[in-house]
Amino acid sequence: MCEGDFDNPDLTLEEMFRFWPETATIFFEYNMRCVGCQISSFHQLADACSEYGLDIGVFGSLLRKAAAGPTPGITPNPRSTPSDGDP
Repeated sequence: MCEGDFDNPDLTLEEMFRFWPETATIFFEYNMRCVGCQISSFHQLADACSEYGLDIGVFGSLLRKAAAGPTPGITPNPRSTPSDGDP
C-alpha cells in the first residue's frame, strides 16, 4: 500500500481511486474500464496505459490535474452565489 503517494510507481489503480476519486472521471472519459475492475488492486497506471495504448506521461498529467481538484477561484457554477443586485 502506498498511503497516497501519487508518484509511487507501485500505486495501484484501486489505491488511486480511493485516495483521489476525482481521477475516475478521466478513466471514464477515455472509456477505460479500470474503475471497479476486479484487477484494479493489482494494476498500476503503467499497466492501464499499456493496455489501452496511452502515453503514460500525458495521461498521468491529466490524472494529476484531476487529483489536484478544481482551480482555486473558479467555481463550477459561477451563478451559484449571486452577488448583490443579481436576480
